[in-house]
Amino acid sequence: MKKLTFFFWVLWVAAGWPNNLCAQELNAKVTVLAQRVNSTVDRRIFVTLQNQLNSFVNNRKWGGDAFAPQEKILCSFILNIESILETNVYKASLTIQSARPVFQTGYRAALINFVDPDLAFKYIEFQPMEFNENRIQGTDPQVANLTAVLAFYVYMVMGMDYDSFSPKGGEPYFRKAQNIVNNAPEGRNISGWRVFDGLRNRYWLGENLSNARYNLVHDVIYTYYRGGLDKMIENENEARQNILQALVQLQAFNKENPNTMVLQFFMQGKATELIGICAKGTPAEKNQMVQLAAVLDVVNAEKYKTALR
Repeated sequence: MKKLTFFFWVLWVAAGWPNNLCAQELNAKVTVLAQRVNSTVDRRIFVTLQNQLNSFVNNRKWGGDAFAPQEKILCSFILNIESILETNVYKASLTIQSARPVFQTGYRAALINFVDPDLAFKYIEFQPMEFNENRIQGTDPQVANLTAVLAFYVYMVMGMDYDSFSPKGGEPYFRKAQNIVNNAPEGRNISGWRVFDGLRNRYWLGENLSNARYNLVHDVIYTYYRGGLDKMIENENEARQNILQALVQLQAFNKENPNTMVLQFFMQGKATELIGICAKGTPAEKNQMVQLAAVLDVVNAEKYKTALR
């Protein structure tokens, strides 16, 4: 059982474990923001939407493993509605964040910190939140698009979490995400699912994380979290070296496969964490991190240089 210690297993038995084994996997918070929408719209509809999305994400069983309450994956989804495209049809962005605990600490390390800027959907108050991974299109593509996008990122959250605890452990969830891409809704205002919709979208994210050619990325994820962060208390120097080695592998991957979306997806939001890890390292380790950041995290390269030199 994933991340389960004997201590917690004993507690489950004492508390009547069969009831806990059906628990869902996510501890998610879905927030709907609609400040940019015309004030004449009844604001209650967005409260209803938020409540329905929270139920959709948290009350659905997304995989086959059993999770205890303390094992649930901590994540959040912020749906920022930007405009009304037509009656009951909205344009929004979606921010996805997830984190996992680091062994023997109270620290939670970010797994995903990503903004999808391209979500259009149709919503009528109290409409059912339906999703069937074998029949994703739905009768109305604009209605189906909302739950399809949420489900896609739920599987990304699941996949990244599993990858961080076991080698290539997230593979089944990345395949599920790719299945959504392959059968995604098509229609007016809907984009982000196709190869021609840009270089940073759901198509490329699903493709990168399910493509066997990019298996090295999954090794990097596992080494970074399990071989690195989880060992910081036990052996800080070894953990730091493992993290740097994971980034060296990522650099080699980038050289062979330049400008992949998965590189940006992995590095997003890690600058502060990596600077903190390397701040206690040797001058050589600090310099190595600065050089790696110049390739892997270009946007924050100066931040690394200033902090570590």
